[in-house]
Amino acid sequence: MKPDPTTELAAEPAVGAAIQDWCGWLAHERRISPHTLDAYTRDLRKFLLFTSGHLGFAPGLGDLGALKPQDFRSYLASRHAAGLARSSTARAMSTVRNFFNFLQHRGLAENAAIATVKTPKVPHSVPKALGELDALEVVEMIGDLQDVPWMGKRDRAVVCLLYGCGLRIGEALGLNFSQAPGRADAPDSIVVTGKGDKQRLVPVLPLVASAIDDYLKACPHELADDGPLFVGKRGQRLTARVIQRQMGIMRARLGLPETATPHALRHSFATHLLAGGGDLRTIQELLGHASLSTTQRYTDVDAGHLKSVYDGTHPRARR
Repeated sequence: MKPDPTTELAAEPAVGAAIQDWCGWLAHERRISPHTLDAYTRDLRKFLLFTSGHLGFAPGLGDLGALKPQDFRSYLASRHAAGLARSSTARAMSTVRNFFNFLQHRGLAENAAIATVKTPKVPHSVPKALGELDALEVVEMIGDLQDVPWMGKRDRAVVCLLYGCGLRIGEALGLNFSQAPGRADAPDSIVVTGKGDKQRLVPVLPLVASAIDDYLKACPHELADDGPLFVGKRGQRLTARVIQRQMGIMRARLGLPETATPHALRHSFATHLLAGGGDLRTIQELLGHASLSTTQRYTDVDAGHLKSVYDGTHPRARR
């Protein structure tokens, strides 16, 4: 049973009830993942613990509505003093704003002061992609790490989906046997369920389909249509930890940086598509990004690559 998100909260019962409603709204209407919901409730719990200490009593709904800008700034200052990263504080403040917006929409409390408080700026992060040769080496060699041949074919099929189709590791391992290429209605594509249970159609390259077929022919377990496509040695759904471990071994073997993770293969898929002339809208659809601004980060990656080529080859760059 999942823990009650309102346990050990420094707040009055009415606030606890509001949090229960908020969690239900996030889970059932916003359809956020359980992992994200846990992160949100942790952030809100820490905010309320700070507020309780800051005010000297457990706040009620009226007290939350009466908080002033300096109260919120004191909360931000406390996180800074604790050495927490700006990215963590930005996410926590976003959670608090979300909760206060929920309170306002439900007519439970209203606080205009929170809108005047600036969220810490987060450094612009650029996805870390592998070079094309490195990515191809990972795809070709990762199967050789397993002593059991069918498991090696399985690992190769998984990384083919990450690099060849741009899937998240959770999306790839969440596929069922009925969704395997050749078994679904569209043999050259798969329907992927991404964040927020949003579905997208992803084309499957012949190389990827062939890798999955090789794995299925070698897999000793009987797979059910409504069961997992990728399984471990006992026939249970494969966990991300197995692929992460294998990528760790590949990093050491190929001399790759620590950023060469399973998720980096997805980044590599997008970056290499863009470098090959793919347009952002298409890449956005393939990746399942809700916002084009998320996909636009890859333009920075490609620009960095172009600059390195320029610096290394153009005569004027060497003057």
